Amino acid sequence: MDVLSLDQIRTKLSEFSPELFDVSSETRQAAVAIVLRESNPGLEVLFIKRAEFDGDPWSGHMSFPGGHRDHSDASLRVAAERETFEEIGLSLESATYCGALSHQRTYGRGNRPGMLVAPYVFTIEDDFDEKISSEVEAVVWGPLEAMMNGVLHSTEERPLNTGFSKFSGYTLGKNRFVWGLTYRTLQELFEVIDPSYVQPNESLT
Repeated sequence: MDVLSLDQIRTKLSEFSPELFDVSSETRQAAVAIVLRESNPGLEVLFIKRAEFDGDPWSGHMSFPGGHRDHSDASLRVAAERETFEEIGLSLESATYCGALSHQRTYGRGNRPGMLVAPYVFTIEDDFDEKISSEVEAVVWGPLEAMMNGVLHSTEERPLNTGFSKFSGYTLGKNRFVWGLTYRTLQELFEVIDPSYVQPNESLT
């Protein structure tokens, strides 16, 4: 893979047509922000490690900043921008908006219904003052190239239904395993910005 620049990524995303799901007044909707920046030695992707709460299905997970769409949000993109500011203090008003990725879907379990999740990609040029909410344990920057070329790829067993299943993901440090919906979203981002990209251990995703 050639070294990527933010300009190249913006161009690729501007040419991409994401798959969008139909929504109704009954559809539970959420949105996330995929924030990229140039750093030394290369491009980085922003993640958050969620704080741990009893009863929270995403407790302690690595994810992109984001959350549920409120009735006051004019769009899903606005929801992603609002949630990002509320969770980590990053205002995306001065960021460069690059485009949207395909809608993702979470599937309901037990009494918890499924949900549509819309990812939006932004780039930032400068550092920001982190103002972490009680919902977030830490902001974590992951090296884009090391994830794309498989250096950080690994697998972990996670509880699923009544047992455990093995999942593909990226290890960004102790107890910082990027998997599930966030991992799937990254796979599409990598495919968009590099058409030759091949998913690692695809059968485990």
